[in-house]
Amino acid sequence: MFMINTNSQKIQELLNRGVEEIFERESLLKKLQSGKKLRIKHGVDPTGPKIHLGRAIQFWKLRAFQELGHQIILIIGDFTAQIGDASDKQSIRKCLTPAEIKENMKDYKRQIGKILDLKKVEVCYNSQWLKKLSIRDLLNLAMHFTAQQMIQRRNFKERWEQQKPIGVHELTYPLFQGYDSVAVKSDIEIGGTDQLFNLQAGREIQKSFGQEPQDIMTLKMLRGLDGRKMSTSWGNIVTIIDESQDMYGKIMSLRDELIFEYFELCTRVAPEELAVIKKDLEENKINPRDVKAKLAKEIVALYHGKDSAEEAEKEFNRIFKEKQLPSEIKTVDMSQGAYPILDLLADTGLAASKSEAQRLVEGGGVSISIGNQESRIQNWKEEIKIEEGMVIRAGKRRFIKIHLIK
Repeated sequence: MFMINTNSQKIQELLNRGVEEIFERESLLKKLQSGKKLRIKHGVDPTGPKIHLGRAIQFWKLRAFQELGHQIILIIGDFTAQIGDASDKQSIRKCLTPAEIKENMKDYKRQIGKILDLKKVEVCYNSQWLKKLSIRDLLNLAMHFTAQQMIQRRNFKERWEQQKPIGVHELTYPLFQGYDSVAVKSDIEIGGTDQLFNLQAGREIQKSFGQEPQDIMTLKMLRGLDGRKMSTSWGNIVTIIDESQDMYGKIMSLRDELIFEYFELCTRVAPEELAVIKKDLEENKINPRDVKAKLAKEIVALYHGKDSAEEAEKEFNRIFKEKQLPSEIKTVDMSQGAYPILDLLADTGLAASKSEAQRLVEGGGVSISIGNQESRIQNWKEEIKIEEGMVIRAGKRRFIKIHLIK
């Protein structure tokens, strides 16, 4: 029988690292010290197919609970994803169809399995119980809250004041997330700081069902690579299934002021070493680029292994320090002739669209190499003569090599 680990140092690290707020802290501490196996709930809506580093923070916290011997309850919100959590949204979000949710869920378990031991995780889909709720059940849940409580939430309040629409369906989301806690009898629920109201709703609804209210742990929110909110639409994310070299390169593009934040939230570097890194950065004792390289290796190693991290570092240095081409470049077959540069970039996948291709050219981010000669493309209306072995570079890390077909 597996014993629950009550090591005080491990518990303190679990309660402090990356944690924004605990409600109620003394209650949670006593539970962790008791030796009782706790049920740790976390829900994730499959609103996109890839998990980024910001979301991964919560899974690593679950991993810490799992390593102490507690039971992780992972709820896949296949029902709630059809509504969409409005906690951090400034407008009504698009509701997903069941088909879209199913598509997004395809790879979720494999990705989460990079962090958690899924053999020891209780995986649930909240449609199992939520689709069975009657209108009366929903009304009973709604009776525990007021319209004022819902509207006074930060993002709803802002939308109300700006006269932006608030869908009635959005107000039901906390009720469903709260009922999830009843369904799985959770002792503790983990979420981001933007989730606090939903987590507290779980406590209230548990009380109404005669359950002991769960304790709550909210975690710090990770900013995107450019310092803004991490957002797929802004392209400032790193996903946990990015290729190792791409992941390394993205971390190296991180703004310097975010280095320690990423060390604390995205790595498993020991607290003692974290303290040294923080002190050295604050006192300018170390070159931020060197610290960033260590950070990139740590993150790549977590998801791809140490060997891949070493290779990613070598390849990055080859391109950016030694100014050489990558050791492996994707080959694209093309016919001989002349190609408008915007079409060339879009058709080869170096740019998602012609408008992005134009921005790349205007920003000086496109160059062509033939042999040892490299030239930067400065005119987005230019036509490019296609030649065998030509290497086209777009941005810092995208390359293709042309192979002429007859």
